[in-house]
Amino acid sequence: MIPFAQQNLGKNEEYIKFLEMFSNLSNLFSDSKIPYLHYRIAENLFCKCYGAENLSRSDTAFDASIGKLGVGLKTFTISSSNSREKIAEFNKLYPKIKHLDDTAFIKNISKFRNDRISLAKRLYNIDNSIYHIVGRRENEIVLFETDYDQIKIDSLEFIEKSKASTFYTDTVNEYNFNFSKSTLYRKFKIPNTAYSFPVEILNDPYDLLFELIEYSKLKNAKEEYVILPLYGRGRKVFERSGLNAWNAGGRERDSSEMYIPNPVELRRLFPDFFPPIEEPFKLITPSKDVLIAKISQQDGKALMTNPNKSISDWLLRKVLLLKVGDLATIRHLDNLGFDSVRITKLKSHEYKIDIAPTGSYEKFIKDFH
Repeated sequence: MIPFAQQNLGKNEEYIKFLEMFSNLSNLFSDSKIPYLHYRIAENLFCKCYGAENLSRSDTAFDASIGKLGVGLKTFTISSSNSREKIAEFNKLYPKIKHLDDTAFIKNISKFRNDRISLAKRLYNIDNSIYHIVGRRENEIVLFETDYDQIKIDSLEFIEKSKASTFYTDTVNEYNFNFSKSTLYRKFKIPNTAYSFPVEILNDPYDLLFELIEYSKLKNAKEEYVILPLYGRGRKVFERSGLNAWNAGGRERDSSEMYIPNPVELRRLFPDFFPPIEEPFKLITPSKDVLIAKISQQDGKALMTNPNKSISDWLLRKVLLLKVGDLATIRHLDNLGFDSVRITKLKSHEYKIDIAPTGSYEKFIKDFH
């Protein structure tokens, strides 16, 4: 595969031009000779120039996808030929394994990381993956791609442990886990063949600011969305309702019967977000499957699909990998790093659904109080 940085060379060089343009404006934010480039800008530029789908807001393992290719996007300051950069956080999971010995600890952290990658691949139908790196050093941008492999559990080797971190390798890449930040880092090696170009940081960028913004044509579209929890009161996934509605008594039920809770508090805050109760609408999954959904049950407390099996096939079987008869639990959700879904309104009677990281529903409700 031709590196992304070189695909436009000799053509319109759009990606290079945009990176250079934003780097020229570094003095708006910093007086350093190292170009300033916020990671969100780098993500948006990449997606704009290569027609990629931006996945960064879903907080899954990949930041973007192009067809069946998953892309992790990183921008960081290059201080040497190697740089350690954050690749995942495990705030909920670290307390559960911090007591383990070094060998068991690095095995569990690596498994958590691999589970997140597998989840993202299932969600977005990803077959292959890479990291795209935007490195920054004095008056220069460096671009290259490198592997985005799962950690090789069978090849783990413990290196050392300090007060702050534990260091290990899978013989291909080197990792370290920072205890205070509950964060996993990976060492990225800058290849000698990396593509680079010089950056002239403008001394006084303000006079050109409006012209450059007009040129960039980057627009921040305000999305209309809500967050729905995959659990009930007390942050519990109840055994006989919600994701486990198939397990309820009272009548014969399909083995895949389930619904996503639509809490009363959210219904009060956003009474007109969904169509009226029992009125069907399209619901598009991350893998582009189109489900026919509706708000149902008493007072509209449930998001369901018709047939109900379609939402179950996506969420319970494909995303959570639960077999028929397996109960969904909050522990299982926490292990995968999400406990909610984000529903975005595209137009009248057409929505899309994606997973939302752990704690998203509580934060979403809190922001409106």
